[in-house]
Amino acid sequence: MYRFMTIVLAVLALIQAPALRAQDGPLRIEITEGVIEPLPFAVPDFIAESSAANELARNLARVVAADLSGTGLFREIPADAFISPVTSFSSPVQFADWKAINAQALVTGAVNVDAGGKVTAKFRLWDVFAGQELGNGLQFSGTQDGWRRIAHKIADQVYSRITGETGYFDTRVAFVAESGPKGQRAKRLAIMDYDGANVKYLTDSSSLVLAPRFSPTGDRVLYTSYESGFPRVYMLDIASVSRRVLESQDGTMSFAPRFAPNGRTVVYSLIRGGNTDIYKMDIGTGQSTRLTSAPSIETAPSVSPDGSQIVFESDRSGSKQIYVMSADGGDARRISKGDGQYGTPVWSPRGDLVAFTKQSKRRFHIGVMRTDGSEERLLTASFLDEGPTWAPNGRVIMFTRETQGEQGQSRLYSVDITGRNLRQVSTPGGASDPSWSPLQ
Repeated sequence: MYRFMTIVLAVLALIQAPALRAQDGPLRIEITEGVIEPLPFAVPDFIAESSAANELARNLARVVAADLSGTGLFREIPADAFISPVTSFSSPVQFADWKAINAQALVTGAVNVDAGGKVTAKFRLWDVFAGQELGNGLQFSGTQDGWRRIAHKIADQVYSRITGETGYFDTRVAFVAESGPKGQRAKRLAIMDYDGANVKYLTDSSSLVLAPRFSPTGDRVLYTSYESGFPRVYMLDIASVSRRVLESQDGTMSFAPRFAPNGRTVVYSLIRGGNTDIYKMDIGTGQSTRLTSAPSIETAPSVSPDGSQIVFESDRSGSKQIYVMSADGGDARRISKGDGQYGTPVWSPRGDLVAFTKQSKRRFHIGVMRTDGSEERLLTASFLDEGPTWAPNGRVIMFTRETQGEQGQSRLYSVDITGRNLRQVSTPGGASDPSWSPLQ
């Protein structure tokens, strides 16, 4: 159903490895609805090439290993199974010792911290069974405070070389951080690394904020704020934390904003005269254009990667369903076809799928479908799952899950588009409305 991912190392899809590993040439892994056999890999602690790098040498290796293991496509071999240590970045690899513990991929690395505090890390990726290096070793530099980004960059390279796809570890997630009891929950805008580290709060909790959305360049965030008493769309610069009202007209309420792929246009919903329609705005000029004019509620617009179409949610058929129209407005066609109600559609970065929230038989689901509505697949089911956002490679979806009951709390989860590898994302407290950044 989905395209093949070529594995240059040793893994087979849906059958046991390495017993059936071919002796010549690479093997392949097919990402399908089935359960794959995760690729066994090892990441020994990196070599510290200066005394100041001793702690970083271990920390970098741990983050690289966690990134790969978290995909569900890789299985880390623990250090206590290692037969021979890696004592030098340039020393020959004892492939027989790594074969003996079934390590099909091996990542070795070294890190140095100079007198000025600059961190430089380098790595090499080895195909153990072929006894050769995959690609050329690379190095990355940064500050000591930014060492986690270096680790994510290394993991992205390893992931890409093994799967043939772009990684997604050097990314951030904007979200709504929640605290307090359910009936009086405070919400503020926050940002963090994709794995929950380095949380930074961008607004205080004095007013309700909703639905942050990253710009295509990752330097700005759109969101909805109720600080005026009515919903208004704001745009915030992440580096300076400066912001401005993007849409504010007397007698109207604006919400559900999202950037178009060009970064210069924003689509959003606006309530005027009791009617909710979709508009687009040129950020530079402030000029707005109305795209829908039905008496129904039109909201949650998302622009296709090529900028030509908009997918959105509407109740024009009597219940919430998903429609697609031209980016300039006009006639819309319904693409949701199953039983139940559909909402919060989001176009995949690849352009081939639409993620959505579905409510059916008292359960909420995160699902995906083709852009014509075919091949619908539900990935999750719970008391309340909603608000999907795509990883920049189109392979993983993050969403909000709320637990039932008076003490129920919202948390962030991620799942692969095959429905595998459901995982909770680490956050300091309650969290909702995630938006995944592009690669940094």
